[in-house]
Amino acid sequence: MVIYVMTEAEMQLAQIIWEREPLPSGELVKLAAERLNWKKSTTYTVLRKICENDIFQNKDAVVTSLMSSEEYARKKGERYLAENYNGSLPGFVAAFLKRKKLSKKEIEELSKLIEEYKEN
Repeated sequence: MVIYVMTEAEMQLAQIIWEREPLPSGELVKLAAERLNWKKSTTYTVLRKICENDIFQNKDAVVTSLMSSEEYARKKGERYLAENYNGSLPGFVAAFLKRKKLSKKEIEELSKLIEEYKEN
């Protein structure tokens, strides 16, 4: 499954949903008005778009996620790797390290993650 990459506006609405779900759609409209200064029509337009892309659903006027924010971020990262580095995480890391030196703490954290992965 190819993940849809949300726009900045869609991400703003998504964050509200992830924080508060399950969320009645009327409450979502109120929260979007308060936090984002959006009109009702804007909220429903953006909501429809993210629901069409199987990230959220609006069923019986209650909005819930079809994937967690963590799952969305992971799938978006996988898509980025596939599109830019032929799916190669080592290729991405090598390209990243050409531009930025890691601190000792970052190296230790990455080493720990790799060791944990080896154990599983």
